[in-house]
Amino acid sequence: MTTFAPTPPAELPRDLGALLATGYLPRSVKAEIQANLLDRLRAGEQTLPGIVGFEDSVGPQVERALLAGHDFVLLGERGQGKTRLIRSLVGLLDEWVPYVKGCEITDEPTAPVCARCRRLADELGEQLPISWRYRGERYGEKLATPDTSVGDLVGDVDPIKVAEGRSLGDPETIHYGLVPRTNRGIFAINELPDLVERIQVALLNVLEERDIQVRGYNLRLPLDMLVVASANPEDYTNRGRIITPLKDRFGAEIRTHYPLELDLEIALIEQEAIIRAVIPRHLLEIVARFTRGVRESNAIDQRSGVSARFSIACVEELSGAALRRAAITGDEPVARIGDLVDVVPSLRGKVEFDVTQEGFEEETLVLLARQATAVTWRAQLGGQLARPFLTHLVEWFDAGNTLATSDVMSGHQILRAIGPLEGLGVVIGAVEPAMAESPGLAAACVEFAAEGLWLTRRIDKDDVGGVSTYAGSAPETQNE
Repeated sequence: MTTFAPTPPAELPRDLGALLATGYLPRSVKAEIQANLLDRLRAGEQTLPGIVGFEDSVGPQVERALLAGHDFVLLGERGQGKTRLIRSLVGLLDEWVPYVKGCEITDEPTAPVCARCRRLADELGEQLPISWRYRGERYGEKLATPDTSVGDLVGDVDPIKVAEGRSLGDPETIHYGLVPRTNRGIFAINELPDLVERIQVALLNVLEERDIQVRGYNLRLPLDMLVVASANPEDYTNRGRIITPLKDRFGAEIRTHYPLELDLEIALIEQEAIIRAVIPRHLLEIVARFTRGVRESNAIDQRSGVSARFSIACVEELSGAALRRAAITGDEPVARIGDLVDVVPSLRGKVEFDVTQEGFEEETLVLLARQATAVTWRAQLGGQLARPFLTHLVEWFDAGNTLATSDVMSGHQILRAIGPLEGLGVVIGAVEPAMAESPGLAAACVEFAAEGLWLTRRIDKDDVGGVSTYAGSAPETQNE
């Protein structure tokens, strides 16, 4: 992961003598994280910023593992924020740490371990030059893939250094892999079960003896790091693709989850989605309920999970639909409930369906979206405040009026079609109390109200050629 690193402050020492004169005392990465975590806990500060929904469940487990000095594995389905959580741990590192200047494994200046830095320390003493590494540079991450080699993780002989005239047994001919290059930092392995077993063996010493061995060299390089891995529980528990000795070496196993409450699901969407249009609150609630409904549906293969990226992508598509309509009509970009069905086809690739649903994927998602809309409509407009407006709207339709909407119809057209209806302002205030009233928002609330009336069988709707037309119910429908 590439991280922008600011320039080290000019007042920081630049050689070992000046560093020791400051009273510097080295400490391990885990001790450093423990001290900074305790400081945050005492101050009542957020320990894992940017992580939504884990405050009372996963968060305390991670804190206990860190304070215990344990490496740990995060188990969870896709899109549960495992990588985001791991990356947030970087904030618990000290802002700057010294290391021997030019060292590939960021050696501790007071106790270097690589052959090059030991040689320089013997030659230069307190004149040993040092540099400073920013906390963001002390994080290494590897996506475990079947083609990952031991050389990628641990290291290998560098043929260029050998060609320069050094002997093959010289430790300085080693090209270090990702693990030693993250020395004195945090190393993360995503999707650990995907590493083939013989490569997993190379990590045994890293996790227990805290050292690495490279090929046939008589070299044991002690490392100082926190190792964190992520895995899908299906891979981890059922396929058995993490070798038993490696599982045993992780100090803690922590299970992640999707947001447990609707408000947390909405907060996650608001935090992560890139929204360039106005997305009314009732639409965010519908998308959140939609996502939760997909996760609970028997038509979906629940073993693979339904990622938070499903809801994030849905809201971003709604934003795109609103921007497209605004560009065509010159209206303000406000998403409406009619946009939701239009974006469903783009979400199919984010869901693994049960084999019995082959050929019915889109219909299944549309049904779940409408169920989420009906539940939200009852929650938002089922009270006394909205009843006068809904009654007038039903009467307006029953009088023979129709309302046509489409993805290219402006909000002004919708409002002109229905004319002034008593109670609309009250409904907007009830459904969207935090948003400034506007024609686009009013049209979105009208369409939401009409959609809910259709879903509860109070009015009819026809979809023809991309245009939805709401109309009064036929007498036989009203009597059902």
